[in-house]
Amino acid sequence: MSRVDLAPTAWSGRDDGPGDEHLRWHGAVAPLEGRTDSGAGVLIGLRSDEGVRRNKGRTGAAAGPAALRAALASMSLAAPVRLFDAGDVEVADEDLEGGQARLGSAVTGLLDAGSLVTVLGGGHEVAYGSYLGISNSAAVASGARLGVLNLDAHFDLRSDARPSSGTPFRQMADRETALGRALDYAVLGISQPSNTAALFATAAELGVRHLLDDDCANPAAVESFIDEFLGGVDLVYLTIDLDVLPAAVAPGVSAPAAFGVPLEVIQRVCDQVATSGKLALLDVAELNPALDVDNRTARTAARLIHRIVTTAIDHRA
Repeated sequence: MSRVDLAPTAWSGRDDGPGDEHLRWHGAVAPLEGRTDSGAGVLIGLRSDEGVRRNKGRTGAAAGPAALRAALASMSLAAPVRLFDAGDVEVADEDLEGGQARLGSAVTGLLDAGSLVTVLGGGHEVAYGSYLGISNSAAVASGARLGVLNLDAHFDLRSDARPSSGTPFRQMADRETALGRALDYAVLGISQPSNTAALFATAAELGVRHLLDDDCANPAAVESFIDEFLGGVDLVYLTIDLDVLPAAVAPGVSAPAAFGVPLEVIQRVCDQVATSGKLALLDVAELNPALDVDNRTARTAARLIHRIVTTAIDHRA
């Protein structure tokens, strides 16, 4: 794996005693330190809000990885799980592109070693770095069909000259076209008032499937949407922008949702993906601890990560 910018620090949290019956994340996570443990879950952070800044959003997401680790630390584990922390990539001096490239290189190495990778953001510019990681992986090079599933209120398909948190999926589509492939991209939770007609037109032009937040109230429609997506791919990269959730559940984001998709719906979607056996890469984006209320957003995100990682490891092929 390529070198990260910041080595992992020790995890700590509530300790009820020795033994697996008292196991929590902080007692299970170990520094990666060059190990290549196939089948393990590996966390890596991207400390960045440069993309949010360029997108004229509220900055502060660079503190997200630390807040997510803190929220995960004391969560209890029903059974022992192999978990490792690879440390963080840090975007400095406004060099977003360099940070995304370093993250991508690190993620490729982890995936090729057989790990289930979780990237802790960071603004949603993390998505392009995550994508570079899986797009360059040995599995995709060998012909595995990659699908990108975004849980988000926004398409993030802008074609701005300077990349930002609003451009990553357009960047993916353009790169896939240059490689002679088509991006298989689906979005659940799109807010119509938060996306211009031009963005809907771009999505249609690129063949992007989407489900509006209004339509997520129908469990059958949600399940069918995810089943159709999963049926056409071999590997899944799942990216969760926390602004897909209602503002009451996730206030600590750059752009809180006026409506949003209920947490129980997002959890069911995550379960559907995690039990498919196809999940290779997860990232969580847009947590801004400075804007959070009683760590509500961090704890919600951590619960989703906990559920996805532990379930997906049990269902890996």
